[in-house]
Amino acid sequence: MKRKEITNMTITAIFIALLIVQTFVPNIGYVRILPALPAITTIPLTIAIYGTIMGPKWGSMFGLVWGLTRLIVAYTQPGDMVSLLPFQNPIISLVPSILAGYFPGAITKLLMTRDNTVKRWGYALSGAVTSLTNTFLVITLASLFFMNDPASLTMYLGHFSQGTSLFVILMISLGMNGLVEAIFTAVVVPMIVTPLNYVMKKA
Repeated sequence: MKRKEITNMTITAIFIALLIVQTFVPNIGYVRILPALPAITTIPLTIAIYGTIMGPKWGSMFGLVWGLTRLIVAYTQPGDMVSLLPFQNPIISLVPSILAGYFPGAITKLLMTRDNTVKRWGYALSGAVTSLTNTFLVITLASLFFMNDPASLTMYLGHFSQGTSLFVILMISLGMNGLVEAIFTAVVVPMIVTPLNYVMKKA
């Protein structure tokens, strides 16, 4: 048991270091194609891999670390206003991040006794769910918290017809990023997790 705990702590330390690099080194974790537009986030890949190999409990804690870094970035680093304003709200920073860390571990746990082919599809599903959970919850929570002052966000998202709900505007504006992230994560997670699990079993 002690050896397993040491292994878990070592893996966690490595992933936290990777997360910090992705967060604070420009264009690694948050890729900005155009300065005024929201960044494409590659961090869900890291979250999905960690949650998949470590399980829902550890994944949730790692998601919490991600959420805290988002909160710090929102207050300390200049960026697009659509990212800056929502993530200054601790709920928007933390809740999607924690659940994005929980779900890949939960999915993998459900498929633990299945054959390798099913597991690989499960890894792909874990990757997609991680990204989509983050995107959908950020949009939903931002819609709720900014519903009384939608103009503070919509003024940075282009022109929309009057009366369009903030949720719809955010889905149109941010949904493409989320879809790209989900496809990317779903494809890459099985490629990394499959050999990584093999190595961890041998250790």
